[in-house]
Amino acid sequence: MYNKCSKCMSYLRMYNNVVNICVGIIIRQAVKRLTTYEIIKKIGDDWSLDIISTFKDVHLKFKLGEEFDETTGDGRQMKSVFNLENKKLVHFQKATVVGGVDSVVTRECLDDDTMIVTLDAVGKNVRTVRTFKRHVR
Repeated sequence: MYNKCSKCMSYLRMYNNVVNICVGIIIRQAVKRLTTYEIIKKIGDDWSLDIISTFKDVHLKFKLGEEFDETTGDGRQMKSVFNLENKKLVHFQKATVVGGVDSVVTRECLDDDTMIVTLDAVGKNVRTVRTFKRHVR
């Protein structure tokens, strides 16, 4: 999971999820054509997650268990924290605006070449599953 680049190869129900987390129509249309790469790095206690896409890049730096302010790729303001749970990197996002939707993003490596990213919109009964494969740039 650490220090590798992965490219999204498929996703399930991504469009439905962005509708349920209150994302506008323009961003919803962009999501349909999105190509995404994720790079996760760990150096000592410091972590970084770079999400590189054809829409917008997001660069997060964090320490496990420490809350930080996050602006998501679609512009939502969140209070976020990452934890390791059963060999999964779990990213909790709490909306900072009234009526915003909380999310939980779980990253799990199935093997050296495959990572599954699951996004749950809390309270919306909607889940997106994305499959990433190792990518050499």
